[in-house]
Amino acid sequence: MKVLFEKSFGRDLKKIKDKRLLKQVQETIDQVESAASISDVSNMKKMQGFDTYYRIRVGNYRIDIEISEGQVIFVCFLNRKDIYRYFP
Repeated sequence: MKVLFEKSFGRDLKKIKDKRLLKQVQETIDQVESAASISDVSNMKKMQGFDTYYRIRVGNYRIDIEISEGQVIFVCFLNRKDIYRYFP
């Protein structure tokens, strides 16, 4: 799958200091890049009420992505208590 990153995703990652969590995020990105389809990615769920938005669970954090025209766009990475205020 073709992977793109929003500026907000990069800003959110810069705020994270936990090396273990950053490693998990990198592994998740690698898994998405190598996946043949959306169903091959673990911990991915479709956002209720939206056709193109998904979330991936990484510990207490969520990676929010949008899938459009065969591209996976990483939008943001926030704590689960904050994510639903800003996404989608």
